Amino acid sequence: MNKKGKLYIISAPSGTGKSTVIRELLKKKDNAFFSVSATTREPREGEVNGVNYWFLTRPEFERMVEEGAFLEHAQYVGNYYGTPLQPILDSMAAGNDAILDIEVQGFRQIKQKMPEAVSIFIVPPSMEELERRLRSRGTDSEERIRQRLAQAERELEMAPFYDKVVTNDVVQRVTDEILAFMDQSR
Repeated sequence: MNKKGKLYIISAPSGTGKSTVIRELLKKKDNAFFSVSATTREPREGEVNGVNYWFLTRPEFERMVEEGAFLEHAQYVGNYYGTPLQPILDSMAAGNDAILDIEVQGFRQIKQKMPEAVSIFIVPPSMEELERRLRSRGTDSEERIRQRLAQAERELEMAPFYDKVVTNDVVQRVTDEILAFMDQSR
């Protein structure tokens, strides 16, 4: 019989490199399941529905909220984001560890529902580096960059409430640090 998988919450301000770190974790971690979040934001160039996000209309998203289909959901910079619950439960029951890419509002909701979840917060080396990374994406307007930086300041205040805080200075180093912490948390 399979041992039940663990739930890992990974949060970070936008532009911190969380998606890159998670991709590296998934390459190195056996029995890991990445939960694809749902959102009402428009896809960025190259993003694929069902791979990067489930891209939903606002009415579709709101219907799923009413049905209780999300482990957590929140509004962030004008769009809805949420984590479909059933795929996570199925994966964990099969013995896989579920890795969630979650912002801080969702973190609080999940910890209330599943206090056994292990949480990791990734911080940028500095706010200057975070701003540089956001600008280098070339995907956001000046106003949106300012919103993301202001949101990052608020999110960084939540870091002490996570089980582990790591600085994303070098992707391989932070990935190895998170993997070691995941092994330790078992």
